[in-house]
Amino acid sequence: MLMKLEAIVRTYIRRIRPKAHAELNWFRQQPSLHAAIEKAALAINSQGNRYSHQRRLQQDSLQQAYQALEAKTETIAETDDFDDLHGLIDRILNPIPGIGELYVYDTSLRIGAKLNLLPTRVYLHAGTRVGARALGLDASGPSINTSALPREFRSLPPHEIEDILCIFKDKLRLKANAEIIAARSWCG
Repeated sequence: MLMKLEAIVRTYIRRIRPKAHAELNWFRQQPSLHAAIEKAALAINSQGNRYSHQRRLQQDSLQQAYQALEAKTETIAETDDFDDLHGLIDRILNPIPGIGELYVYDTSLRIGAKLNLLPTRVYLHAGTRVGARALGLDASGPSINTSALPREFRSLPPHEIEDILCIFKDKLRLKANAEIIAARSWCG
């Protein structure tokens, strides 16, 4: 079933946004930055379970990430925008085997929630790249400005657009393929 972009945005707002907001609020409400770093680094949700999209990560890698981030708590606390936070976390975690860009982004977003720092552009990782490419966007860099996105997405904050590009990547790809097929049949 093909979904129009407006329908994808409505579905996200109705079905996914409440859970996504609750997740970020849970991190905002952690009693300290140390607690937020621990939960984010170990990929622990409000139910005390590992986030499903980080279930493949080795426990040893998560422990190493936690120790590395915990050792840099003061530096993390000094960041004043999400880009700096994401870059710092990426540099801290880069040497740890098994830690990829989705984990870096998710961990940055969760810690950023505690620090009241949210993305101002859409960060890309494997899943969001698929969604961005389906929309015909250049997904070769680490992020995309919201102004490059279809107008249907521009009223959403970048972290929600990231969610949409990842969650709905297959629907976006189907929509793009259908449009290509229709264009080919129209041209001849």
